[in-house]
Amino acid sequence: MGLEIHNNALIALAAAASWGGGDFSGGMGVKAAGGRMSEAIRFVILAHAISLCIVLGILLGQHAGLPHGAAVVWAMVGGATGALGVVAFYMALSRGGMGASAAVSGLLAAAIPAVVSSAMEGAPGGMRLAGFVLAGGAIWLIAAGDSPESRGESSRTMGLSIFAGVAFGIYFVALKMASPLGLVMPMAIARATSVTLCVPLLLVLRRGKKEAPGSWLAGWKWACGVALLDTAGNVLFIAATRLGRLDVASVLASLYPAGTILLAAWYLKERPTGRQAAGMVAALAAVVMITL
Repeated sequence: MGLEIHNNALIALAAAASWGGGDFSGGMGVKAAGGRMSEAIRFVILAHAISLCIVLGILLGQHAGLPHGAAVVWAMVGGATGALGVVAFYMALSRGGMGASAAVSGLLAAAIPAVVSSAMEGAPGGMRLAGFVLAGGAIWLIAAGDSPESRGESSRTMGLSIFAGVAFGIYFVALKMASPLGLVMPMAIARATSVTLCVPLLLVLRRGKKEAPGSWLAGWKWACGVALLDTAGNVLFIAATRLGRLDVASVLASLYPAGTILLAAWYLKERPTGRQAAGMVAALAAVVMITL
């Protein structure tokens, strides 16, 4: 049992690292594309279409059969909520420093699956519960560190972050429920649903407006980064939920803002603050408590 929990935690942390890189790429890509709602949706369509091609290639190589059952519906729910959540989140990230937006979304993304897991799998032990609380504090300290870029968050940006966090929480639960389909098939269904949902949304938003030449290629390099890193993170998260509890996987995977902040520090020269450094130390302590 100890080895199972250990692997569950390690894979969830790998998912967090991959998601952190994917979110950084997404925020940069939407900013490069223009930062408005239509550009964010267009960017997500491009990134998820690339991701869909990758996972379909894997499934063809595996000679996978046609999926069926309730897990298919859950994968579709995951695709729809994930698409809406990521559009809102990338817009929030593109509007300023990668600060409170990542914190709020990360906390909600961890809290919702934790509540569902307690109802389905029973309440966690005292040490693990304390670790969840500490991890929540770590997420806030890491992502909401006081920096010039994170000051003055507008209510609209915060609303996008809250919406994204709720959507991500539902997405995590949906991926867990779709896990009987394997590691890759849920991603194929989710990505197909995402693209199918986002295309008509974009058409409605762009109705009567002319697209600039080459607009679909704006930020395409970042879109490739999202496709690779976000897809890898999702597959790792599904693997983590198959090996252990949903709350352990979701709370540890929701430490993804740490990866986003570290990449912002490296690429954008946004120096981590003392609060963010303290949050990373708290995150390490939380990981130990959760995996005991």
